[in-house]
Amino acid sequence: MRKPRADSLRNRERLLVAARQVFAAGGTGASLEAVARDAGVGIGTLYRHFPTREALFQAVYAREVDELVALAEALAEEVEPVSAIRRWLHGMVRMVATKRGMLAALEPALETSQPLFSASSARMQQAAGGLLQRGVELGAIRDDVSAEDVMRAVLGICYIRQDDGWQARTIRLLDIFVDGLVVLR
Repeated sequence: MRKPRADSLRNRERLLVAARQVFAAGGTGASLEAVARDAGVGIGTLYRHFPTREALFQAVYAREVDELVALAEALAEEVEPVSAIRRWLHGMVRMVATKRGMLAALEPALETSQPLFSASSARMQQAAGGLLQRGVELGAIRDDVSAEDVMRAVLGICYIRQDDGWQARTIRLLDIFVDGLVVLR
């Protein structure tokens, strides 16, 4: 099998970046035509890379999960535990914004994405668990909160009624939540 051409790889990357932005903005403008236009390619190029709406959705979602897992790994090595968890949860809000926009555009096709959601959920919970465990080991984070607790709280906060400014309010609520994880001395 031949290696993809450099211009093909660039187009795929531009499509994924544009799709993230278009889906995060959501609403009626979250179309494949808008993705292709924002990426600076034709709709045919989009369909060559992503033959279905679901394929594009899954690629964007998988990339977001990969980025969150990589972020957790980087933060665990470089940043104080409470700040690491806070920054990781802020990254999750961005992912949820993208997912919300995709869900509005792709609701009829969500069943085909269930295996992706399940695997991704496990990966994100493991990433959260690693950050929590490091914080517990360093005496900065309470030891009575599980990664599942954190994920449930985060998703609950993220999926409160959506309106203008929801991301800023969500980040504020997550910051309050993280403050509750801190060991008081």
